[in-house]
Amino acid sequence: MRHKNQRVGIFVDVQNLYHSAKHLYQARVNFSQLIKFLVDGRQLIRAIAYVVKSDPLIGEAFRLKDKRVISKSPEASFFEALEKSGMDLRVKDLQIFPGGVKKADWDVGLAVDAIRMASFLDVVILVTGDGDFVPLVDYLKWGLGRQVEVASFGRSTSAKLKEAADLYIDLDDNPKILLGKRE
Repeated sequence: MRHKNQRVGIFVDVQNLYHSAKHLYQARVNFSQLIKFLVDGRQLIRAIAYVVKSDPLIGEAFRLKDKRVISKSPEASFFEALEKSGMDLRVKDLQIFPGGVKKADWDVGLAVDAIRMASFLDVVILVTGDGDFVPLVDYLKWGLGRQVEVASFGRSTSAKLKEAADLYIDLDDNPKILLGKRE
């Protein structure tokens, strides 16, 4: 049940959402619309985007002597757009192991933040389709008594995650969430 006095925290698994939109619809996510849609007139306490940085120059734009920016990487521009949408960023460097294996995972960090902030939230919204978050959903609901909503693109979401949530929000049902061509 939703009401305007609910305090909401939004935790966005950016890699999961970005790749789902790209592969399912050849589109990008409109994060400003996403936040507005999920808050739905309630009190937004905090929205956090969990991102992985692969560009070592993020945060260091190339500048001329008069301080004008002459170039910014696409990744830096993307991170800036996330911040402009009202989200705080949690940034982690992409890990590349010997042999070329890459690791880019924020699951534990997102879970810890959601648990840590749950004491001053009524509703925790997880924006992910990753079934690894089912134990987090169960703990937030049954251990801490919080309402848990999960938002993602239905076709790329774990059935167990959908079932575990108090409310599942299929982003396929809101075309304003996508930018670019939708198939």
